[in-house]
Amino acid sequence: MSVRLYVGNLPKEAIEKEALVAMFADDDQQVSTKLIKDRKTGKCRGFAFVTVPTDEIADQFIEKYNGQSFMENPLKIEKALPRSKGKAKEEGGAENSANTGAKKKNNKRTKKTTGHTGSSRQDAVQPDPRWADKLAQLKEMLAAANN
Repeated sequence: MSVRLYVGNLPKEAIEKEALVAMFADDDQQVSTKLIKDRKTGKCRGFAFVTVPTDEIADQFIEKYNGQSFMENPLKIEKALPRSKGKAKEEGGAENSANTGAKKKNNKRTKKTTGHTGSSRQDAVQPDPRWADKLAQLKEMLAAANN
């Protein structure tokens, strides 16, 4: 089973896939490299993915290349997180925001009523114990000023 590796901290200036492939070229192993570029500008987004055949080779690859300098930048290499199902993450800005809105509507807080009627708001809210003394002093000062 193949393993995808995240290769980060790539320079965002002119970088070609061939330069990255040449760095990872190893006579013993077959690796597949995918450089991620911005769709509008065509410039590197600062990361790539490398696919290796097995987990053991992935560990060796990480050990060998993680922290190694590439175009004056130290590479950050780690196992890539699994892809999310489908392409909802890539396609769905509007779809995801629509789902979020529906969730917000369903999660509105309802007021909980207690058995106490006519209790004042001051009784229901307890001050932070760290500031209770200061709060009591302020209340006394306000009461004295109002009298």
